[in-house]
Amino acid sequence: MDPFQYVRAESVGQAVRVLAEHPRAAVIAGGTDLTTLMRDRVRRPSHLIDLGGLALDTVTARPDGGLRIGALCRNATTDARIARDFPVLVEALRSGASPQIRNRATFGGNLLQRVRCPYYRQPEFDCNRRDPGSGCAALAGDSSRHAILGTSGSCVAVHPSDCAVALQALDAEILVRGPRGERRIPIDAFHRLPGKAPQREVALRRDEIVLAVEMPPRAASAHSHYVKFRERASYAFALASAAVAVELRGGTVRSARIALGGVAPKPWRAKAAEQALRGRPLDDDAIDAAARAATRGATPRPDNTYKVRLAQEVVRQALTELGGA
Repeated sequence: MDPFQYVRAESVGQAVRVLAEHPRAAVIAGGTDLTTLMRDRVRRPSHLIDLGGLALDTVTARPDGGLRIGALCRNATTDARIARDFPVLVEALRSGASPQIRNRATFGGNLLQRVRCPYYRQPEFDCNRRDPGSGCAALAGDSSRHAILGTSGSCVAVHPSDCAVALQALDAEILVRGPRGERRIPIDAFHRLPGKAPQREVALRRDEIVLAVEMPPRAASAHSHYVKFRERASYAFALASAAVAVELRGGTVRSARIALGGVAPKPWRAKAAEQALRGRPLDDDAIDAAARAATRGATPRPDNTYKVRLAQEVVRQALTELGGA
């Protein structure tokens, strides 16, 4: 680990100022991801800005009936309002990591965690995310756990978060603050596809920090579910996952949100699958159509073609279990 200057932020304004003044500064909260990257010299910040003392760790009701979750709220949150109104989010959080890590990890940090691609996390390999322009070792290496949707010739890594997949299905917004003030970023725009610049992973500017995650009140949100498939029963990242939220009226799907995890460089909104459900009863035929549509446009590599079927099956399972709830 390289030397760095530690700054204990006393206010959001101070944290933003230090970020603006030092281009290589980084923010730390729970530290469950960043500290390992620093240990392995994948990330080498000049300053480490600790947000742990800031009052960003509360869950509050919005006037419209939605919820605002502070960026420093732990992933082990037990807030009853989240479980009641946004069950998919609690299910996704509980499927991620160990209880010890969830007790440390924060909502803001979860959104900003880096890919788990082994080529990114081992500096001896080429990686365009870590060293822009160096190449992508996964293209000629083992890509069995990599993406089948939204990839480019520069990167095929998958986004690792469970929480962010649920937030995608909930149409969440990310509240951030920088030197120019606060702004809101829709969750679908927060994470970026790699294109030709995979090092630009999020829409967050270098001198901005995440303040909160906000979830609007939607009828579908309370009728939601998360399914995750992984290589072992616990403490493993998703090979494929699905977050679904469905509004039923008179037995017919009025609206639906379907997001996939483990198969794309960002939480993937499966809009074709949503369209396949609208205006239909949530029966086997509609679920089958949505499952098949969920991977439309997939471009798997030779060693991860299994993910096409796997992604379809987690969508099928999530919708089937939700329909029987």
